[in-house]
Amino acid sequence: MLETTETAGTVLADLTTFRLGGPADRLVTASTDAEVVATVEEADATGTPLLIIGGGSNLLIADEGFRGTALRIATTGYHLDGTRLELAAGEVWSDAVARTVEAGLAGIECLAGIPGSAGATPIQNVGAYGQEVSSVITEVIAYDRTERRTVTLPAAACGFGYRHSRFKADPHRYVVLRVRFALEDAGGLSAPLAYPETARALGVAAGERVPAATARATVLALRAGKGMVLDPADHDTWSAGSFFTNPLLTDTDFAAFRERVAQRLGPGTEPPAFPAGEGRTKTSAAWLIDKAGFTKGYGTGPARISGKHTLALTNRGGATTADLLALAREVRDGVHAAFGVTLVNEPVTVGVSL
Repeated sequence: MLETTETAGTVLADLTTFRLGGPADRLVTASTDAEVVATVEEADATGTPLLIIGGGSNLLIADEGFRGTALRIATTGYHLDGTRLELAAGEVWSDAVARTVEAGLAGIECLAGIPGSAGATPIQNVGAYGQEVSSVITEVIAYDRTERRTVTLPAAACGFGYRHSRFKADPHRYVVLRVRFALEDAGGLSAPLAYPETARALGVAAGERVPAATARATVLALRAGKGMVLDPADHDTWSAGSFFTNPLLTDTDFAAFRERVAQRLGPGTEPPAFPAGEGRTKTSAAWLIDKAGFTKGYGTGPARISGKHTLALTNRGGATTADLLALAREVRDGVHAAFGVTLVNEPVTVGVSL
């Protein structure tokens, strides 16, 4: 017998790291895969709008709330067999990373401190400090709402890209239930360090390995310094982490962007540039925001840019979703006016849009 927990009129702000969002008509908390599937099937059969909530770290919900059923996935399950790891969608991601490091395994140690649940990681193809989950995911088990059955999708079928996946492209089709990973037994060492900032902080060259526990601790310190580790007492962490994704520009667009940079910041000024596949270059959203005049702590109201990192928009206490969106639009439009680049929001918006 299924024993989901149900409540009515729950304020969804309590379930998000932004601490924003109005009430849902109905909230269901599911602790098993069967309960998740049953709730989804019921909503689909009755035509009830459904909102899936994991850790709430990537959601921006309207002040008016959600007219339908909000399903909070609270499933648990951490199964490690050698280097093979399976996580239930509701597992706390940062805790799972810590346990793999304690087991002496490498592959996700630089993804430490990222808030949210394991089930969200393939949706966004979560990445940070030189690692992405797509490099270690082998399979995703999900409920397919179109075929009305549970399916197992190999990594090659997940459509992974920069902060993108098949699940994000078709957000109403799949509900992630479990994620499987293949990690590396490197004798307690990390994967080769791919991110220059991490390597510098550790005093080693990029590509070297260090103890995985040391890599994890270093990343946690770097993230904390940017307000990217949740702390209820620190309003700089009342956010969704990075609010905008780093822009991917075609060669033509990047050339035009460089010209705008030279015009605004002076000849010889070069913007950050990272190869992103044939004919494309990735640049830094944080750099764009700062150079457009939106510095750390920008804003005068209850929604402001973090005092620690320009890429995080924060609730200073008492903010509304409307306040946060107004700030986001100001930043987006200011960056476009300065550099001709349009920033795209990373958090999923519910009942609102940028």
